[in-house]
Amino acid sequence: MTGQEIAEAVVSEMWRSDLASQKLGMRVTKIAPGYAQVEMTVSGDMVNGHSTCHGGFVFCLADSAFAFACNSHNARTVAASCSIEFLAPAYAGDRLVAEAKETALRSRTGIYDVTVANQNGDRVAFFRGRSHRVKGDIIQTSAGDGS
Repeated sequence: MTGQEIAEAVVSEMWRSDLASQKLGMRVTKIAPGYAQVEMTVSGDMVNGHSTCHGGFVFCLADSAFAFACNSHNARTVAASCSIEFLAPAYAGDRLVAEAKETALRSRTGIYDVTVANQNGDRVAFFRGRSHRVKGDIIQTSAGDGS
């Protein structure tokens, strides 16, 4: 399998059991090794007391993109740490796009930067995640060794 085929198969397998992302209406729109793009429309029940999207939902979107990107190599990977900087508010009806890019990958640790923007391309948040590889693969490849 090519790296792209592996990334696509991994996302397909992970998506089946990712009920949180599904219930929030997220969609994986692009995937590649070390990269993921995930979209979500802000619904009325995601709005806080300031009539803006609750930051936790923006974080969830960025975290999901991070998860798909860092697992795209077919090595089971979890978050070790992450942080977010909120840059602008999002509102009900906004379509948010989280784009996760692998910045560094060494041994069992990776760094991923995720930009969240609205439908106009205005940046809403910047998220950085540090990943940690644990034992196991997501899918079985023809070689059976995760490559």
